[in-house]
Amino acid sequence: MSDHHIPLPERLRPRDLSEIIGQEHLLGEHAPLRQMIDQGHLPSIIFWGPPGVGKTTIALLLAQAVDRPFISLSALNTGVKELREVIAESGDLLSPVVFIDEIHRFNKSQQDALLGAVEKGKITLIGATTENPSFEVNSALLSRCQVYTLHALDDTAIQQLLQRAIAQDKFLKPRQIVIEEYEALIQFSAGDARKALNLLDLVASTFEPEQENSINNTLVVKVAQQNIARYDKSGEQHYDVVSALIKSIRGSDPDATLYWLARMLKGGEDPVFIARRMLIAASEDIGNSNPNALLLAGECFRTVQAIGMPEARIVLGQCAVYLATSPKSNSTYLAMNKAMELADKTAHLPVPLHLRNAPTKLMQQQGYGVDYLYPHSYPEHFVLQEYLPPELKGTKLYERALNKREVEADKLQQRRWQQEQQQQ
Repeated sequence: MSDHHIPLPERLRPRDLSEIIGQEHLLGEHAPLRQMIDQGHLPSIIFWGPPGVGKTTIALLLAQAVDRPFISLSALNTGVKELREVIAESGDLLSPVVFIDEIHRFNKSQQDALLGAVEKGKITLIGATTENPSFEVNSALLSRCQVYTLHALDDTAIQQLLQRAIAQDKFLKPRQIVIEEYEALIQFSAGDARKALNLLDLVASTFEPEQENSINNTLVVKVAQQNIARYDKSGEQHYDVVSALIKSIRGSDPDATLYWLARMLKGGEDPVFIARRMLIAASEDIGNSNPNALLLAGECFRTVQAIGMPEARIVLGQCAVYLATSPKSNSTYLAMNKAMELADKTAHLPVPLHLRNAPTKLMQQQGYGVDYLYPHSYPEHFVLQEYLPPELKGTKLYERALNKREVEADKLQQRRWQQEQQQQ
């Protein structure tokens, strides 16, 4: 392959840690990674951050800095068997650095296969993840690694990156590119160096060499809209498709739900991310109209983590159709939002004495628990009493939706309201 056909991010991949743009909190003077490298020390690490911020590049350069072999694996196509083979072969190498991209996609058995080798120092693990490692990496492996957070590149870093590209790349430099406006380039790249460089390459491909060419916002928007699928695999399009999936579930359309689910899976979306979004939808959009939806979505989430792709598509499809065809209600979602707002404004109000616990004699003497009515001592396990602070008496946060289950569950509340009216 000629250099011209190598993507611009690869052509400009830094060859030394000093060439990294951004991540000064980790690589700047006196920063933790810089200090470790200066001391010739490299522990096992988990890099957590959004796409296109240099996780893979930094891992490779760290290995080079301590003169250690570098083995790169992808969680998408590496199983337990392959992991064990790599660990076995590492016995002939000087404690190699094993880099695992998208380590959050490893299930528990895959992550467990790394434990012994990391603990005994047979390998130095560097894992990269876009997901919170506290949730996606098992605690035993996490405790053996240092976790470092990488940040999306800020506007200044993106500008610096683009200027370096047009000044140094041998295919861009002859085109004498002048960037007159950066706003569109920055907006479309969203802090992702890879996206910024790919977009620059797309725009530059419309230019002729050996003459001055300028880039402005209008040109960038035009080129980006024509070619968005070529570079935007995890940004705007990613969130648009997720939104389409959730809105199809909310709109009770199983066909559209399956279509957007398939689009996400075909595009390489993390199935665990999809399961997590459906788990949220089960509570936010279905709620108590069908509480089983939350149970099924929770089991879907756990199953997808356990089995991975390609079988996970079946579980995701089953759950997605169930959610799409389930009755809908957002009554508890709205009520919880109201409750959070009210709690913000009234956190100073004391708990009424009759609702307080009275574990000591002194508390009993002070009136804690006095006049509390125990509902189980009354017919049908219900008795009218006030549970809110006096200042909030009569406040109504939960408004039931018109579905069979919530209407049935609301009968007790209706009786409570009737008794309150009779007392007044």
